[in-house]
Amino acid sequence: MHELGIIVHVAKTLKNVAQQNNVSKIGSVTLEIGEVSGVVESYLTDCWQYYRKKDSLIENSELKIEKLEAVTFCDDCEELYPTVRYGRQCPYCGGYNTWLAVGSECNIKEIEAC
Repeated sequence: MHELGIIVHVAKTLKNVAQQNNVSKIGSVTLEIGEVSGVVESYLTDCWQYYRKKDSLIENSELKIEKLEAVTFCDDCEELYPTVRYGRQCPYCGGYNTWLAVGSECNIKEIEAC
């Protein structure tokens, strides 16, 4: 389970941002989680509930999660398509010269200060 490591990293980042901006409490943090990132949302939420009790900066804050749809780009026909539905094979030209354009991320999108 790497979700706890993600939460620890997020908490450290929040602490640095709070110090730089003279913020004493975080109201919420919004994470963007890619559809094929391998992050399990329920584990992430559980880890947040556990870890926030250990840090006064985030103890009453809310974790918001936004899912990012996985999108693949085909270099052969230069089309984008939904990764989960079609996998590596392009539905337009049938080629495999493809790469994941979006969907493996785990980003802090927004921080709300109290």
